[in-house]
Amino acid sequence: MKKYLIALSFVFAFCSTLIAQNYKTQKVNPGETIEEIARKYLVTPFDIYALNPDTKTSLQPNAVLIIPNSRFLETSVEVEEIQLVGYESHKVRRKETLYGIAQKYNISVDEIKKHNTSLYSENLRKGDKIQIPKYSKVTIKSNLGNTIKKYTVLPKEGKWRIAYKFGISVSELQALNPKIKDDLQEGQEINVPNIANNEEKVVEESYSYYTVLPKEGFYRLKVKLGLDQDQLVALNPELEDGNLKEGMILKVPLDTANLVEVTDFNYTSLAKSITNFKKKRLAVMIPFKLNGIDFDSINVVKRQIRNDRLLSISIDFHSGVLMALDSAKQLGISTKLDVYDTKGKVTEVSSIISDNDFLNYDAVIGPFIASNFDRAAEMLKRDNVPAISPLTVPKTLYDNVFQTVPSDDLLLNSIVNFVKKDSTQKTIVIIADEAHRATSNALKAQLGYVKQIFARKNKEGKEAFFILSDDIQTLLKEGRNYVFLETNNEGFISNVSSMLNGFNGITIEGTKDEPIEVEREVILVTTKKEEAFEGENISNSDLSKLKFHYPSYNLDYDSDSSNSFVKRYQNVYGGLPSKYATRGFDLTMDILLRLATADNLYNAADNTMETRYVENKFRYSKKLFGGYYNEAVFIVKYDDLKIVEVKQ
Repeated sequence: MKKYLIALSFVFAFCSTLIAQNYKTQKVNPGETIEEIARKYLVTPFDIYALNPDTKTSLQPNAVLIIPNSRFLETSVEVEEIQLVGYESHKVRRKETLYGIAQKYNISVDEIKKHNTSLYSENLRKGDKIQIPKYSKVTIKSNLGNTIKKYTVLPKEGKWRIAYKFGISVSELQALNPKIKDDLQEGQEINVPNIANNEEKVVEESYSYYTVLPKEGFYRLKVKLGLDQDQLVALNPELEDGNLKEGMILKVPLDTANLVEVTDFNYTSLAKSITNFKKKRLAVMIPFKLNGIDFDSINVVKRQIRNDRLLSISIDFHSGVLMALDSAKQLGISTKLDVYDTKGKVTEVSSIISDNDFLNYDAVIGPFIASNFDRAAEMLKRDNVPAISPLTVPKTLYDNVFQTVPSDDLLLNSIVNFVKKDSTQKTIVIIADEAHRATSNALKAQLGYVKQIFARKNKEGKEAFFILSDDIQTLLKEGRNYVFLETNNEGFISNVSSMLNGFNGITIEGTKDEPIEVEREVILVTTKKEEAFEGENISNSDLSKLKFHYPSYNLDYDSDSSNSFVKRYQNVYGGLPSKYATRGFDLTMDILLRLATADNLYNAADNTMETRYVENKFRYSKKLFGGYYNEAVFIVKYDDLKIVEVKQ
């Protein structure tokens, strides 16, 4: 027993010495944040949270924190400190906003609020006198608690690679380098944790990497990635103590992150989970182009609406948005909506965002045009304002972007998985034109042993957009045949669909003397339903007989069944809603309900949750280093001259 007590005393003495050597304590001052304390001691917030886990949820004044004091640099470094040197008084003028005042004095809105605490609960009013903090930069030499060092960016290194290498999150790397931009340059010097070279992790190209989202635990990661806790710990030893944190970058198998198919979704009814009744602020950026409309003549306006497709889409979409606001109000969700006319111009989009305070919007829907949306999203990401792309696939999926239209790759994968799931003995043939050769090859790569047919050419060697019956007859076998048709040529679709119908069902083949009865089921499929499939020369009867299947991000509502939205829309606007009006309703309703069930839209984006409305459904996943994309896709088919959902 005596030996045990002596040993225990030795352990306590050793631990006390260790703490004394490697850590210091810091009392939290009123109003001080973890980020400010971390900068003061040249550590990362991650270091402080690791030693003081309770501060993740609550940071109380006068609380004593343990601050790491290890990994000293051999020489002192020059550190730039920003010190408060005084205040300047500002009298608020008419129409001035906090955002505008902050820009004028080159400080943040949070800095103004911090020194004018009444603004946390009260709105800015004309005549108010507020204090504008004045700062001065001071360069000091320090080696106290210096846990950072300089690192030179290597070729092709981005933020996530460096963050993973040094065991921190991208946001923590940004906190150590507040001035760095999105794209790092080769040879650029940045601050990183001062760990030993042998402690740096290596980014292995044979693996993929995943960023832990807010509120994600091991259970959600298992659902999303198909990896249990033991498997994740084996790849990421730092998880051994169960210390899974938001923003951590995890190593996972190459084909795992965001690629695991999640099936059997039960649609989530967000209306039953409303907890946040704070008034929502939405902005909608729509290309009305009101400056080009002659309001003096009703006939001229009607003609412009008929002839200008973008204007017609804009009006319909806006009507759906208004219907959603009314429906949300009945659930207790109040909304302040601001509508901006982008006039369809990038320059107008820039002016709107520059001249208005977008900081307090919960979400911004639009613009509609892809190039305009990209500009808006880029400008809004500096304040982390969610930007919703309603009708197009953005060129760049910034961290703040919500892509609501599934990509072509996602559509292709959805229909391929549908065909693969069919356990029936089947034959697969791909027919395509030259413009869709890449799609044909992508299908062949995923489906394995399939036959490819391409459109024939004329005598001049130009594509003629047809095939002959001899090209396909021998490829179609008895039983079930899936035929992919990849084209946007109306004549080619008419040619192929008519020909396939000739082989569908029971046919008599062989010779006159030796006829053979052959029974086939031919199912026509495409990865993307192009406009040509709805052309005047296309027989819907042929498509229906072929049970034409395709993936879609929306499904036309059933006009035969009762639908409260359709009825209300008819009562208000005197006609049936177009797909754009329904899109406006579904998208806005989903955003408002998500905002009403979480603190913000980012926390409400969970890829284990799928919502469905009149014609659209939404299930968001996050790109490893980018924004959110909707991966909810319908598989639909022509059935008895109707378009119906295929239950998967």
